[in-house]
Amino acid sequence: MFPTISKPSRREPVRVAIVGTGAIARVSHLPALTALAARQPLEIVAAVDVDGASVEAFCTDAGIAHPYTDLDRMLTEQRPNLVTLATPPRFHRDQTVAALRAGAWVWCEKPPCPSLEDFDAIESAEGSRGHGPYAAIVFQHRFGSGSRHVRGLLAGGAMGRPLVVHCQTTWYRDRAYYAAPWRGTWSSEGGGPAMGHGIHQMDLLLDLLGPWTEIRAMAGRLVHDVETEDVSTALVRFENGAMATVVNSVLSPDEVSRIRIDCERATVELTHLYGHRNADWRITPAPGVDSEEADVWRDFGPDVPSSHEAQLTGLLEDLRAGRRPRSSGADGRKSLELVAALYKAAFTGGTVRAGEIGPDDPYYSALHGNAPGWAPEPLEKATEVPA
Repeated sequence: MFPTISKPSRREPVRVAIVGTGAIARVSHLPALTALAARQPLEIVAAVDVDGASVEAFCTDAGIAHPYTDLDRMLTEQRPNLVTLATPPRFHRDQTVAALRAGAWVWCEKPPCPSLEDFDAIESAEGSRGHGPYAAIVFQHRFGSGSRHVRGLLAGGAMGRPLVVHCQTTWYRDRAYYAAPWRGTWSSEGGGPAMGHGIHQMDLLLDLLGPWTEIRAMAGRLVHDVETEDVSTALVRFENGAMATVVNSVLSPDEVSRIRIDCERATVELTHLYGHRNADWRITPAPGVDSEEADVWRDFGPDVPSSHEAQLTGLLEDLRAGRRPRSSGADGRKSLELVAALYKAAFTGGTVRAGEIGPDDPYYSALHGNAPGWAPEPLEKATEVPA
């Protein structure tokens, strides 16, 4: 049974707690919540971090009344409607389940969690009464006017069938970046650039094109001495017949995030880095397409950039209405499933089909799948010293 936390009315403030007070909380979660609080009833009632000094400073800077170092105590005393998680992925499962069981909705930073097993445990902890609580993943690149407009064009078939697709996350991370001991490890980050960097573009690609059917892939450690990969490439076939190449890299000095979809009647391309506006999208009609029709395609309307704020706006509307939000449940799981399938295809050398990674598959409980050369080395047993 879930505790009874009443759904806030339109006039009542949504009570929000921020868990994790590091960089992503300060740069993304807090500014989004603060901006929305200026336009609607919303109150940040608490923040939580295991580092007492960090959470005290965070609350002082943000004017938040209640700092905590214990999540369960905060949930009991403050009874928030919404908990935003800005903590490392290895904590997401337990923290999300704790918040859901306390009756709070959850907005969890990506990567969602280190395995499909963890995600399914989270989904099973959601409310079963049709109105929550639910746990949504931060996939902000789906949100904003540009992605909404292109998604509508593709869904309506205006530009014809999608045919040839490129999805590129080619970023650069130097040796100093990986000097932090928790980076580049399966236990802390859950994966390499496919999981921690490229998942945003892959999620947007799935949101635009719909279900995939099969994937082949390669992964490598070309530069960095890490457990995970530092580059991967993949070939993906979609249910609608489109064929995609996907590249995820942290070895690319000329950094870019890009999606290109060649349809029968036009090419649509998004080029940006960490977030997009209308101006970052380009639509090139095929020869013979009427110019007035092409002008309609290029009219994106008022510019709403992709952002945490854009996604959170919709999530709060869903919370007040008691309906499942986007990027939760099966809709949130699909991107993690594609990442898991990419790793399985790369580490086994085989073709992986959608839906094949189930509880009996080693890639269900760990994205490295216990693959030789990729799974973490087991700790050596201490040698007994004879008396």
